[in-house]
This record gives sequence, C-alpha cells and structure tokens, in this order.
Amino acid sequence: MRRANKFVIPPNWKLLFSDLGLNIEEVLAYAGLPKGLFSQEKIQLSPSQYFQLWRGVDLAAHGKEMPLEFAKVMSLEFFDVPIYAAICTPNLNAAAKRLQEYKPLIGPMLLDIKSTTDFTDLEISCYGYEEPLPLCLNLSELIFFTQLTRLATRQHVKPLQVELPALPSDIAAYESYFGCSITKGDSTRIRFSAKDANTPFLTSNQVMLNCFENELQKQLNEIVGEKQLTDRVKSVLLDALPQGQSSIDFVARELAMSKRTLQRKLSTEAQSYQDVLQEVRQSLAQDYLTKSDLPVSEISFLLGFQESNSFIRAYTTWNGQSPNQLRERVI
Repeated sequence: MRRANKFVIPPNWKLLFSDLGLNIEEVLAYAGLPKGLFSQEKIQLSPSQYFQLWRGVDLAAHGKEMPLEFAKVMSLEFFDVPIYAAICTPNLNAAAKRLQEYKPLIGPMLLDIKSTTDFTDLEISCYGYEEPLPLCLNLSELIFFTQLTRLATRQHVKPLQVELPALPSDIAAYESYFGCSITKGDSTRIRFSAKDANTPFLTSNQVMLNCFENELQKQLNEIVGEKQLTDRVKSVLLDALPQGQSSIDFVARELAMSKRTLQRKLSTEAQSYQDVLQEVRQSLAQDYLTKSDLPVSEISFLLGFQESNSFIRAYTTWNGQSPNQLRERVI
C-alpha cells in the first residue's frame, strides 16, 4: 500500500467539530498543536500530528462518547472528495477498495480488506506512530464504515463482528449502535456479511466517480510520489558503507540535518535508522554473495562491518544460514 508523510485536513473539519460540540482551540491545546492551525489556508499534518489531533478530540470531549455523536451528525456534506468518490461506487466492497487506495489522502491509516463468499472484513492499522491509537479514533473508523453503508444503502446494516484492542467504557451503547457484540482482540476490525457488503449503494454514480478519479490520482501522485527520507538514507548508505561509514551521525551530516531530526523524520515514515541500515546491508550482501566471487572478509568490509565475524553473525541471524552455506546452495 502507498503511504504519505503529510496529510491535508479538509476545512469542513471545523464544521464537524462545531456540530460535535467541540471547542477547536481546546482540541488544539490538548493536542499540543498551534492555536491558529485551522486559520491556515492549507492545513497539513505529519502522521504523529494527525494522531495528536485525535488525542485532543478525545480529551476535549470530557468523557462524552464522541464516536457515537459522530454517527449522529455524519452526513454527505461532511465528506471530502476521496470519501465522496467512495459512495459513488456500486457497494461497500467497491467503496472499501477505493478508500484503501485513497487512504494516503485521508490520514496515516492502512485498510486491509478480506472478502469471502460469506463476509467482508475491514481491518484498520496505522503507521508513523509508536503509541496505541486513541480509542476515540478506532471507534470512529469502525462507525464511519457502518454509517457510510447505512447512508448509501438507506438500510440499517448491522455488522457481524466488531473487534477492538481496547473496549469502550460504555460498551452497551456501542453494541446497541452496531447491533452486534464487541470483542477485545489484537486488531481494529469490523466484519460485514457478504450480502450487506454487496448491497447496491443508492448513491452510486459512475459519471461522478469518473470526474473525481483523475484529480484524486493527481493528488496521490503529488503526495506519495515525493522521494521519502528512507530512500535518501538508502542512497547515502550505498556510497557510505564501502567507505566504512555506517553511523547515523555520518548519514545525518550528509543529509544536512541533526541526528535527532533524522530519527524523528524516519519515524514519521514508520522506519528507524537501524531498520534502514539492515535492509541496505541485507540487499547488498545478497548481491555480493550470489553475483560475485568476493571473499566474505571483503564483503564484510564493503558492508561497513569492522570484523568478518560480525557480518557472519548478522547474516546468519537475518537468513538462518551463514554466507558460506548460501554460496554452497547457489553453486
């Protein structure tokens, strides 16, 4: 799935906050975001700031069940283009696939879809954030898909299952809304019957969908097409490793930023420096071992290891076999 490292918050969020009875300044204060954020012409947030905003919503609610309030006020006028395009599709299955594609335009969330002849599972996860997702956000995501289906089909569709990593305090109110039990599990997931997932959307409009698609693809390419920091770090490492340089301090200097800034920006792309370094080393090691006759000692030097034994141990950990064992198998 494609990912973005910045997200545009639609102006209509101000209207949504107002209808939810939330004070925008209070939300931003709790979130630790600039007071005048919604006065900006274009509101852009990093993944971590996006989740900070949702934490602010949760805290500014002062115990009020915001996801249930969201279900009450959710209407077509709140939808921005990616979501409006989704309701122009034929059914929930088609809408989910559109939203999966357009997620980089909406927020740092990933949507996994599993469709069978009996059901459709929609599972939500995130990237660029290390802490547990705000419960308010998890519930709102699942309520969004339920309410979207009800609005588009004009039927009171009830999911078969709802799973959350943490349960809401007023679980009875949420089970009443969904019309099914809520269980605690490892994921944020909702299951609809195959019948409901294929029920025609009365809002389906192929002409409108065609109008939206070109602009949405253009926006996707603008956001996701930018070269990410992870790729820039890899480029530096490809030149640095043969010189015996593998430290984060060296790479940060090459990229004209501090070590802390480099770590922070990598985290917004759901990466760490050690992860990127290991990925580059693994890829190069595989090429050197299978496409050259270089001795292991020289390969270890080219990968920035001080000793051959360090490389051999690392390679064995990565692949479950030593460099020499790989070469014997290739031969």
